[in-house]
Amino acid sequence: MKRSRLPFAALLALALTIPGAAMAQSGGAGAAPASAPKPARAYSPIPDLDRSAMDPTADPCVDFYQYACGNFSKLHPIPSDMPVFDEFANLEEYNLQLLHGILESASAKAPPGSDEQKIHDYYGSCMDTAAINRKGLAALQPELSRIDAVKTRSELAAEVARLQKMEVNALLNLGSQQDFKNATLEIAYVDQGGLGLPEKDYYLRPGAKSVQTRRQYVQHLTKMLKLMGEPQDKAAGDAQAVMDFETSLAKASMGAVDRRDPKRIYHFQSEADLSSQMPQFDIAEVLRGAGVPPVKGLNVAVPDFFKGLNQALQQTSLETVKTYLRLRLVESEVMRLPAAFDEEHFNFYGRQLQGTPQQQPRWKRCVEATDASLGEDLGKFYVQKYFAGDSKAQTLELVKRIEAAMQLDLEQLDWMSPETKTKAEEKLHLVANKIGYPDKWRDYSKLDIKPGDALGDSLRSREFEVAYELNKIGKPVNRSEWEMSPPTVNAYYDPSMNDINFPAGILQPAFYDKTEAAEVNDGHIGAIIGHELTHGFDDEGSQFDGHGNLVDWWTDADAHRFQQRTSCLVKEYDGFTAVDELHVNGKLTLGENTADNGGMRLAFMALMAQAKAGKVDLKRKQDGLTALQRFFIGFGQNWCSTERPQFVRMLVQVDPHSPDRIRANGVVRNMPEFGQAFACRKGQPMYPAETCRVW
Repeated sequence: MKRSRLPFAALLALALTIPGAAMAQSGGAGAAPASAPKPARAYSPIPDLDRSAMDPTADPCVDFYQYACGNFSKLHPIPSDMPVFDEFANLEEYNLQLLHGILESASAKAPPGSDEQKIHDYYGSCMDTAAINRKGLAALQPELSRIDAVKTRSELAAEVARLQKMEVNALLNLGSQQDFKNATLEIAYVDQGGLGLPEKDYYLRPGAKSVQTRRQYVQHLTKMLKLMGEPQDKAAGDAQAVMDFETSLAKASMGAVDRRDPKRIYHFQSEADLSSQMPQFDIAEVLRGAGVPPVKGLNVAVPDFFKGLNQALQQTSLETVKTYLRLRLVESEVMRLPAAFDEEHFNFYGRQLQGTPQQQPRWKRCVEATDASLGEDLGKFYVQKYFAGDSKAQTLELVKRIEAAMQLDLEQLDWMSPETKTKAEEKLHLVANKIGYPDKWRDYSKLDIKPGDALGDSLRSREFEVAYELNKIGKPVNRSEWEMSPPTVNAYYDPSMNDINFPAGILQPAFYDKTEAAEVNDGHIGAIIGHELTHGFDDEGSQFDGHGNLVDWWTDADAHRFQQRTSCLVKEYDGFTAVDELHVNGKLTLGENTADNGGMRLAFMALMAQAKAGKVDLKRKQDGLTALQRFFIGFGQNWCSTERPQFVRMLVQVDPHSPDRIRANGVVRNMPEFGQAFACRKGQPMYPAETCRVW
């Protein structure tokens, strides 16, 4: 998702899914030469209700996922360049082809500074591997030399500041965010960061597989240092020293579960207070050098991390810290460096961590990179071609139906007091709906994109984005902004904005087809809309009021009843096995599980309202299936997937979403209406006697 630099990405952008295919890839940038390769495989949208993916021999009352998706993996084996293939990945690949066509048709003669020139040259520079390989590491040498030139610890802060301006994940993260306590204002933040492995427990978790991953990581660092010119013995020693340094940062970091609580990552302090905790490191110099304007205070997301960072810097040699900085810089730009760097980066992060045997074709990664750096520029062309007409209006009508269902749900709740209900309804009525694309497009006129300069284009784009974010500090929040580009196949809820966001990219088949029956659309996109809306009332979102402020609007009794209901979900999902011996972490996935269950409930209520109004005939059968059965199958097929075990193992440790099979089965087993729709017997796996329900 966009704004991944934010320390609160999982909180501020509560997305429907983390696209698997993109996670193994490094970033890229660049304009399409006429010889750019064509896609090797043509993708097309999957039907909204895919009968061929179903396994009719399976009993939906025993394993609904197998019934709805049992043949999906036979029809859609995982491509060799992906860690997972599902309906999201298929639509992502289809959209990549559409964007690829836009970029290849962009004119090389477009006026300098125009939107078309920027996307053309950015993509083309990325595709020009001959030029990238010819330049070698020399393209990055000026920045590496700056790090080498650091002679004292007092000079270290200035170099870290420069790396932060280039979005390099070195030592910490900084940026701008909405103030949790005053959602009308943008403030500065500093947060933990600097790790090369996915999260802190990768450095600390016991077990043979975890030990093996750490050993592979050190080997990877060794190979990267050798590519950077170090001899084998020195590279091996330096790699282990960097690993030890990162381990000390991991020990000081807050874990993924604790970070889900917004109160744990909000600590407003003065710069002086922060500086007093870090005598070994001039944090004020980092802020000024990176471009943070003078501020009275800022959010120090994890104060203990900065105490730990100070200690780690004190106990680590300056040479090791410099080696660490060089590695972090090179790792961030491997796609703009010679092929050996790019391949080694993928070998560890793709093959070893995720089990993906082959790197994505260059054209795909360059399309993704152009979208990442010029998302609203490229997005304008995408919307003009693929999201025109009444698409936005029809989606808004569906959103309004789901919101009406939540209003009814709140009115009917028997566990919430009238006082808290009033506050919940106020919040619901204040939710802003963003559909398709921004009302006002980003201005990239000050971003200089040059043909044949992949590294320069990337660095300038990063500095442009960082400056854009930091320039917000101290100013009113712009509530019209988006955190995802229009072609993105995803959706999110932002509790500080109190808005739900549906990019044009996901409003396509199989998730939404305006020609499809209401019950199928409600099962697909209706459940997704309900998912994002429910995020406003999950264990995180419920801590923010309708204006986006972190305030307690619950009575003590209602908060206790809410906690009891969410505890039921934690216990239930803790019991699900993800892969091998690994179980789902019910606390880590609580927000997403709440949204999955609540979202499907809202979609069901919206469908019932349509039936009551005479717009849906629940008795009508199609292909032997009732409308309600088609509704549930539509939902289940949102999560049809084929996943590599290594990828699932990684996600279950870091991802706040449950695995796909569990997202389908975990929801329907909590809906008695499902058991009734499929004539299940009470006590069967998908129709248990005891269920969990929050909303």
